[in-house]
Formats: sequence, structure tokens, C-alpha cells
Amino acid sequence: MRILVTGGAGFIGSHIVDQLLADQHEIAVLDNLSTGFRHNVPIDVRFEQADVRDRDAVRRVFADFRPDAICHQAAQMSVSRSVREPSHDADVNVMGLLNVLEQSVAVGVKRFVFASSGGVLYGDVFAPADESHPAQPISPYGISKWVGEQYLQFFAREHGLQTVALRYANVFGPRQNPHGEAGVVAIFCQRMLRREETTINGDGKFDRDYVFVTDVAQANVMALQHNPTATFDAFNVGTAIATDVNVLASELHRTCTAILGRTDATVTIPQPVHGPDRPGDLRSSIVSFGKINTKLGWKPEMQITEGLVETVEWFRIQTDSNH
Repeated sequence: MRILVTGGAGFIGSHIVDQLLADQHEIAVLDNLSTGFRHNVPIDVRFEQADVRDRDAVRRVFADFRPDAICHQAAQMSVSRSVREPSHDADVNVMGLLNVLEQSVAVGVKRFVFASSGGVLYGDVFAPADESHPAQPISPYGISKWVGEQYLQFFAREHGLQTVALRYANVFGPRQNPHGEAGVVAIFCQRMLRREETTINGDGKFDRDYVFVTDVAQANVMALQHNPTATFDAFNVGTAIATDVNVLASELHRTCTAILGRTDATVTIPQPVHGPDRPGDLRSSIVSFGKINTKLGWKPEMQITEGLVETVEWFRIQTDSNH
């Protein structure tokens, strides 16, 4: 298939590109490099630096490449920024999505896979939520993802576009951008490897479902390749395992200490400290992967401890290369 990956220079998108290339699909990447990096995209992959909000640029890319399928990862992904700047969030996550959907129809795209979010859609859940759980988004980011799914259903009904929404849990792994308001794993990895202090928000008793990025990429590949029975479907992509932030920070501290200790037996990394609560944080966010396992045969393969080792190793190499 000819597949266009929006946001394909970013954290998750670049791993999707890698797996699609391994399956010998023809790939193009559209990315504005606001959070992604050109070096994340293999040099022989067609790359278009453009913003999904730029209607004319999106039209040109579609008219030239004429994809069979779309993997839409481009997004404003910060919950806290969405609270501060809800209009910016809607501009990227709703209007940008509409530009891509409209051009998909214009060039006859058959299949459209959309990066949604399980955590922000379901609100506080203390047992793994399935896809029938009521949507209760409280942030503009969650609202924009929910609206995005409604637009997918509209385009499925109106134009026969085969659409899939993948509702991610907390994704972590190599290439995650540790700057700004990234995930806790990326931020803590970088700081611990620099032997800097890390701060846990509040009491740290926040349960999250951490899923490894290559597993998420595989879910996207499966969604692109399967023959759907419906014109719209939604699938959770997570592990159904709750890990609280205190446990995660402790495991990261142990892993960073062990890896740095291979070359410096005297290394010490400050233990995490507790800071103030972050307003709006959910206490618990866990998703069930039963539906995607049944329909697509997907299940998470990477255990969190193994995933943390792989992630820390990647960040160590980046830290060393910057010195």
C-alpha cells in the first residue's frame, strides 16, 4: 500500500514508519517538525515538511502522492497546553484532522487510522475500561480527540471511508521528546541520567497504563492492514496493567543506576522528591485490550521492566552523544 503517515517524524509516528517499511509498504511522511525530528525518518523515505493546518500544503501532498491509506498521528498532544490554549488545540486536532480527512476523500483513500486517546476519553477508571465505557473528556485535548472520532464516523457514513480510532494508553519508549510537557518516563530518564533531581507531582499515587511504543506501532500496522467489518471502529491500545508513578520512578531510578554503574561504580542519582499536585491529574487510567486482541489479534508484547531498560539505554546514548 501507499501510506501517508502524518506526524511521521515524531515519537510514535517514526516507529510506525519503521514497521511499515519492514512490511515493504511505500511510505510518505508529512510533519511540521514542531516536536518531531527529521533524523527520525529514514533518508530514503519521502518527507514533506508541512503543517496539517495548511490546507493548500496538505492538498498538494495528497494530489502528488495519492495514498491508499492514512495513518494520522499529527497532533497537539499536551493536555496542559490544551487547557491554556484551547483554540490552538482545536486548530491542530480538529481543523488539521478535517484537512486530512477531506483530502483523503478527494483522492480516493480507502482506509484511515487515527491516533486517539484512552486516558483522556474515559476519565478516572479504577479497572480496565473497555471501548463501551462512556466518554467523559474533561480537557480540551480530550474533547478534541472525542470530536475527532465523531468526524471519523461522519466520513465513514457519508463517504464510505474505512476509519479506525486507536485509543492509546500512556505510551513510552525510545525517541520520546523529553522537553516541554512530555511523558514522565522521558523526563525522568533524561534527568536521572544527568544525575539531576526528579520531582513527582503530589503523592505520586496515580495509576497509569504504560504501553511500549513498538507495540503501539504494531497496533497501527495491524489496523491499516486488516479488512474491517465496519466502516468505523475504535480500539484501546494498552496493557490493562496499572503502575503508579512512585513505583515507576523507583524502577527508573534502579535501572538508570544499574546502567550508569557499568562504567562508574560510584555513581549516585538523587532519589525522586515530591512536589505539589498538578491540577486535573486523573487518579487512575487503565484500558482493556480485549477488543483489539479479538478482532485484530494484537496484544502488548513488551513488559514494562524490559521497556524501561530499552528506553534508558536509548536516552543514555543520546546523553553521551551530546557531551
